[in-house]
Amino acid sequence: MSQVYLNGEFIPVEEAQISVLDRGFLFGDGVYEVIPLFNGKPLQQEEHIARLYRSLDAIDLSIDQKPEEWSKLFQTLFFLNKDDGDNQSIYLQITRGTGKVRSHNYPDGVKPTVFAMTMPFIPGIQANQPHAGGKAITVADQRWQRCDIKSISLLGNLIPHHSAVQAGVTEAIQIDDQGRVTEGASSNVFVICDGRIITPPLSDRILGGVTRALILQLAANDSRYICEERELSANDLQQADEIWITSSSREIVPIIELDGVSVGSGKPGPVWEYMAGLYRSYRDGTS
Repeated sequence: MSQVYLNGEFIPVEEAQISVLDRGFLFGDGVYEVIPLFNGKPLQQEEHIARLYRSLDAIDLSIDQKPEEWSKLFQTLFFLNKDDGDNQSIYLQITRGTGKVRSHNYPDGVKPTVFAMTMPFIPGIQANQPHAGGKAITVADQRWQRCDIKSISLLGNLIPHHSAVQAGVTEAIQIDDQGRVTEGASSNVFVICDGRIITPPLSDRILGGVTRALILQLAANDSRYICEERELSANDLQQADEIWITSSSREIVPIIELDGVSVGSGKPGPVWEYMAGLYRSYRDGTS
């Protein structure tokens, strides 16, 4: 029986309950983070927690927990669910809490609902194991204009994700109304063109992915490949030598087919192979 954290208590998941008036349930009024743990150690925890507090600030939601206080909670959850293996991910969700009535107004004097659980996690990048790669389609980006907030209001992401599932592919890469690549349904997007690693710049239309930032950092420190943060078009995708999607749960996935057409050689490319090696070494603490 899995153990979860809810408002100060560690309890079996079957016993965890919130009110039907919780604003996360009624309005999607909350934020979340997903933090991978490899061999019980969180990857980029400080960066994830910093993003959590940026999201909380953006929706004017204050909590009592300080950034440095999460480590003990995460480690307790990990050990309570050790049967799920050494690799897990933490799902952390904070909503504005439960008001007395359903109202669009932010209620006064309401205590936020803090919930966390672990999930089994299988690393996508493993030593001496070839990556099969993924496929993607392009879709219109029809989401709201504050995608930089990691909101639990994810219907705008679920719709393109469902389109990808229906098409039998890994991801839906979104194109906005000005023809610019934004991001995947649940990932950031990179393209490789003439040996350059390129990703769209951060804005309110893109979630600042922790794995996205780590890839840019690793590439800059290594200096083998030049990185650019600039706008990309659908044509840039079509002409790319390689396309990747990145996220904490997927790590770095090479896209080998886009809209039914092979990307590059139709298999994971050499830049992905190199950067995946740097990422794996950093993740496993062997670099």
